[in-house]
Amino acid sequence: MIKKIINFFIIIIFFLANQSFASDQIKPGNDGQSSIIPKTSVAKPPLKLTSFKSAEKRIIKAKKYDKKGKKKKALKLYEEALDYLYEANKIEPLEPRILNYLGLANKKIGKLDDAEIYLIMGLEIEPENNEMNKNLGILYVATNRIDEANERLNILNKCNCQEYSELNSIIKNSK
Repeated sequence: MIKKIINFFIIIIFFLANQSFASDQIKPGNDGQSSIIPKTSVAKPPLKLTSFKSAEKRIIKAKKYDKKGKKKKALKLYEEALDYLYEANKIEPLEPRILNYLGLANKKIGKLDDAEIYLIMGLEIEPENNEMNKNLGILYVATNRIDEANERLNILNKCNCQEYSELNSIIKNSK
């Protein structure tokens, strides 16, 4: 009889232990290793996606080629960055930094509708993001929607930042 009671308690303890782990989520790490993320955690971990970092490097390099006038090399890097950004967006959807880069890269390769969608999505999450407001304003100038670009400029006016100056200059030069 005592043996049955002990077995019963062991089964219950085993069941309860498994129950607590079942509420956790297993996510692959950047290094290929899996890690357990408890559902009870509230804070978002910092963005350390390998695909995002690869995309970011390509975008930074592409911007440098753009400034030097090497448009073909820049375009190739923006296209490569998009592949990485789509992958990162699958892993971490609705991350404003990813959405901003998706908007920027799509704009640079000529997919203006896609660029606008990603930038607007990012601004819905983080409406005061200076970089996204600037990028959307530049997109509006490129599509001859100066009134909408001025709306972005008004939002940036509060920050007294470099993004405001850049967008203001682009709007003035478009007239």
